[in-house]
Amino acid sequence: MQPKKNKWKTLSSEFGLTNPLFQIRTDILINPRNQKPVTITVLTGNDAANVVPITADGHILMIEQYRFGITKKTLEVPGGMVDDGENQQKTVERELLEETGYGSKNWHYLGNIPANPVFQDAYIHHWLAQDVELIGETHFDDAEDIVLKKMQISEVFELFKNGKIEHPHTVTALLRAFLHLGIL
Repeated sequence: MQPKKNKWKTLSSEFGLTNPLFQIRTDILINPRNQKPVTITVLTGNDAANVVPITADGHILMIEQYRFGITKKTLEVPGGMVDDGENQQKTVERELLEETGYGSKNWHYLGNIPANPVFQDAYIHHWLAQDVELIGETHFDDAEDIVLKKMQISEVFELFKNGKIEHPHTVTALLRAFLHLGIL
């Protein structure tokens, strides 16, 4: 038996509100299951990238920062939006330096996942940086208030295992890093 084609036909697409991170797009689509029109809102924007930075002595550099959506601080790995014309490795190199003051010459791409496929069109790219070392000063964006946490890999793994790390992009980055390192 052949699988049914599930092609959603776009009747219209209109862009609305824009801010520095996203633009709102409203699409009217035809649901192929029932042929009824549905209105869908999509946040369009650049991809993002994050990095699991590990020092030569076995520490992961984690950052703690306030997240406006959930109105509390989260423990996460450094990362940010890919600027126009920038590749993801340059993004994580820049973000690692800006958020921690550290850099590396030993980079590994771990893959990507959709940022939130329910309503976003962007992807998050995960990287591993090994042998990171302090090379400069931090430079936070106006909306950032970051605290650097240098933690043993085993401590981060326990927090990960016990569900204490909540940011989904950090969870997937750590999962891929732990698999890459043979910890999982």
